[in-house]
Formats: sequence, structure tokens, C-alpha cells
Amino acid sequence: MTHQQFTKLFTLKRYLLAITLSLIMMAQLTATAQPVQKAKKPFHVIAFYTAKADLAHISFVHEANAWFPQAVKKYGFSYDSTSNWSNLNAKFLSQYQVVLFLDTRPEQPQQRAAFEAYMKSGGAWMGFHFAAFAMKDSGVKQDWGWYHQEFLGSGEYGSNTWRPTSAVLKVETKNHPATKNLPATFTASPNEWYRWQNNLRQNKNIDILLAVDSSSFPLGTGPKAHEIWQSGYYPVAWSNKKYHMVYVNMGHNDMDYEHKYDNTNRTLSFTFKNEIQNQFIINSLLWLGSYQ
Repeated sequence: MTHQQFTKLFTLKRYLLAITLSLIMMAQLTATAQPVQKAKKPFHVIAFYTAKADLAHISFVHEANAWFPQAVKKYGFSYDSTSNWSNLNAKFLSQYQVVLFLDTRPEQPQQRAAFEAYMKSGGAWMGFHFAAFAMKDSGVKQDWGWYHQEFLGSGEYGSNTWRPTSAVLKVETKNHPATKNLPATFTASPNEWYRWQNNLRQNKNIDILLAVDSSSFPLGTGPKAHEIWQSGYYPVAWSNKKYHMVYVNMGHNDMDYEHKYDNTNRTLSFTFKNEIQNQFIINSLLWLGSYQ
């Protein structure tokens, strides 16, 4: 091989290497959150919360009530919040296109009836974490059949991981507006992950949006063996085709329960400090707000 031929070959290899590196970088960029457009038409959101039980849920409520008003400026919707569940009535709800349950559910019959009527008349809803919780032998009993069996579809709470840890989540419904521009998998913020009584894959009305990816196992740190998931299928976000709704299992921040750092019960992780997860939440909210 002549010196000239060697130089040409070396230049070609270097060119091909540069192209390969560029393609790798492009692939990495597409795996990050993509810009989300503003709402086409402004809509109004009302968030209900209790924030009285479990420091992790209280921490999340405070975080949500700080984060959503910041998102308002960027995405073009309004956000109000209230801990007065008596506002869950037809007159009050008529002012809002989307209702959020940040940490709990309504307990009074008239509040439940108003919410069911709101949803059946075309209202939209997003619920987080404990908003779907119900268990026979607990303070939050399985006593609202429409909400847990038909609307959510999940039924009663089954179990959870412990301690709050990140999980790799996979997108299950790629053509849904809530999952638009999300990578195939992404790492979620630390959370206490729930298992449910019902198999949502067998419910024809349920679109599973996100589920725990198998690369997450073992998920949880215990110390109890049942708090560490070794395998299985666990949906963590879904929608019901019969309603304008999205349930999101996220909403439990990690806390310094053991006072390892000080005596303030400080928050150790934050749900909304995750760009891709935030994109999913905003995608979902903008989709729900489009039903006006």
C-alpha cells in the first residue's frame, strides 16, 4: 500500500468513526425528555389534598403545590388547590376541566356522588399514589365500588415495595398522548411502588401506560422479604378508555424516618426532580385538559 493510499484509508476510517459517534450522540439525545407544547386552549385545574397522614405523602403534596404553579407559566393552564373536600360538589367543579387527587380520595357519600357525576359527564382526572389506595382492614376501607373497581380498575391495594427506591419504567402504550416523546425506558424518581388486587391486563378498558421494567428487579431494599419484588408485572400508570383519566403510582417521597441526618424528618428524594417523569405528567395533564 502506498503512502497516499494509506492516508486515504486512514481519512475514511476517521470519517466513519465520526459518523458513528454522531449517531450514538443523537440516540442519547432522543432518550431524554423532548419539549412539550403549550395547551392549545387554556384550562383550569383543581387539586384536592389532605396532607395529614404519612410524612412522605405530605412532602409530595407540598412539592406538587409548588411545582404545578411553576408549570402553569410554561404550559398555559391555571392551577388551584384545596384541602376542603366539601368543595367536591357540582357547582364548584363546574369551574374546572381537570381534577387532581394528590394524596387521598373523598370519603363522604355526597362528595363521591358529585365526583362520579363529574367524571360521567366528561370531566377529567389525574390521581397520584395513595389516591387509589383501599384495603378492607385499614383506615381507608374498600367501600367505594365504582371508584376502585370500574373507574380505576385496580381494586384493592395488594402490597408495596420498601424502602422508596427508583425503578426503571417501560412505556407500554407508545401511541398514547401521555407517552408522547418518551424513551422506551427511563428511571423514575424514588417511590413506594404498589401492587393491586386486579390484573389490569385483563381489563379491556384499561390502557397501561407505564410498568416496572424487569431490569429493576430486585426492587426495594426491605428489610422484610415481601417488600422486595424479585419478579412479576406491575403497572404504575394507566388510563381508562371509558373516562378521561390517568392514574400515576408516583407520589411517595423518601424521608429520613430514622433521623440519620437530623431530627427534622427531612425529605430525601423529590418526585418532580425528574425531567422525563415530569414530561409524562405534563403530557397526561395537557391531554386531559384538551377535553373541554
